Amino acid sequence: MNTPASPTPSSASRAAVKAVLFDLDDTLWAIEPVLVRAEGLLYEWLQAKAPRVAAAHTVTTLRERRMALMRTDPAFRIDLWKLRHTALTEVFAEHGEDLALVDEGMALFSQARSTVTLFDDVEPGLQRLARTLTLGSVSNGFADLERIGLAGHFGVSLAAHRFGLAKPDPQIFHAACQALGVAPTEAVYVGDDPHLDVQGAQQAGLRAVWMNRFGRTLPEGIVPDAVCSDLHQLHDWLEAQARAS
Repeated sequence: MNTPASPTPSSASRAAVKAVLFDLDDTLWAIEPVLVRAEGLLYEWLQAKAPRVAAAHTVTTLRERRMALMRTDPAFRIDLWKLRHTALTEVFAEHGEDLALVDEGMALFSQARSTVTLFDDVEPGLQRLARTLTLGSVSNGFADLERIGLAGHFGVSLAAHRFGLAKPDPQIFHAACQALGVAPTEAVYVGDDPHLDVQGAQQAGLRAVWMNRFGRTLPEGIVPDAVCSDLHQLHDWLEAQARAS
């Protein structure tokens, strides 16, 4: 039996919900094991194809280097693929490895990045929601929804690195709503990040549901329209909203 979604204060009169937009990482699948595996596979590839880089770096030092590089240019916060590609290119150049191999390494990483294990409720939950609502996704990551097998569920899928702006910028939320033919007030955004997903969506005029799959605590001052731990709870909350409207 599903525990009902936790309601939080919201406007007394609101437009009926017509669309639901989803974050991806840690909302539809757990991202940490995906990244651990992908970075491990890339490091094994480096040992074989760029041994001087592998001798000078560990998975941890390569990650630290990316984080330092991210702080040098705001564009890297939007385009995470570009961040990884640039960081890899830099270490290849520093250690005299063949730069022509960087794209091969990135292709391997990108494939592994899109090899995910969906939470059990995702496929049935999306199918259930799609019976009455239009669905879409908005993500700051670069997962390949075609490879994952979810692309067919969504009427629009916006990725920050292609759109040119990232959450919490209101424009990426508004563009997704426009693509689905709904007003922001007719859309709900569902995501795990209190700042990017909940606060960002609400500031763009959408309702926001915090997907809390891991028993986390909300930061002070952030008040989602509801809190759910899976898509079945989300469906029940949306049904309650429809009955109340």
